[in-house]
Amino acid sequence: MANALSAVRDRIAAAEARFARPPGSVALLAVAKTKPASLIREAWEAGQRQFAENFVQEAVTKLDELSRLSGPGGIEWHFIGAIQSNKSRTVAERFDWVHTVDRLRIARRLSDQRPAWLPPLNICIQVNVSAETSKSGVPIPETPELASAVAELPRLRLRGLMAIPQPSSELEEQRAALRPLVETYDSLRGGGLPLDTLSMGMTGDLEAAIAEGATMVRIGTAVFGPRGESSA
Repeated sequence: MANALSAVRDRIAAAEARFARPPGSVALLAVAKTKPASLIREAWEAGQRQFAENFVQEAVTKLDELSRLSGPGGIEWHFIGAIQSNKSRTVAERFDWVHTVDRLRIARRLSDQRPAWLPPLNICIQVNVSAETSKSGVPIPETPELASAVAELPRLRLRGLMAIPQPSSELEEQRAALRPLVETYDSLRGGGLPLDTLSMGMTGDLEAAIAEGATMVRIGTAVFGPRGESSA
C-alpha cells in the first residue's frame, strides 16, 4: 500500500512539474469503493487522509469500523456516488464532502439534513461535460443557475465542480474533454462565486486533469488495485 501511494504521489508531482503547476497544488483523493476497511487503515498509516466512497451502505460500515480515525485531523470522507433521496440524510450526517450534486432538490435535502453542530457540508456540483444521456450531471448551460442556488443554502459550502468525461487513451483528447469544465469553473469564479476545487482526473487521465487545472484527483485503481483485488 505504501508503495502504491508513493507511486501515485510521484505521478502527481511529476505532472505538476511538467505542466507548471505549483508543487502540492493537487490533492489525492483515494477512492476505496469495494475495498475493505483494513486497506483504508493501511493507506492511513502510509499518510493518506482523504478517502472517497460510492455506496452509502458500504461506506457506513467502514466509517463505523474506522471511527477512531475520524475527527479533527483524521480521515476526511468524500461521497462520490449517486445520491438517492432515501440516503441523503446519511450522506449529510456522515460525510465531509459530496462531489455529486446535480439537482437543487438534493442540495436542499442535504442542507436541511446537515446537523447544526457540524461544519457546512462541502459540495462539488457534478457537470455532464460530454452531454451523455447515460451519465449523471447537470448540463453545462444549467450549471451557473444551480451553482448560484447551492451557494445560498445555509448548511452547505459550495467548493467547486466535478466531472467524469468520456474515456480516452490520448492525452490531448483527455484534455479537450475536461476543458469545458475548466471554462465553466473559471466563468463562475469570475462571476463572484468563491470556488476553489476542480475534482477531475482518475487513474487513466490523471496527467491530463492536472494539465487542465485539477485541484483534486480521484484515484482508486492505482492506489488500491482493480476492483475485486485486495491490494494494489
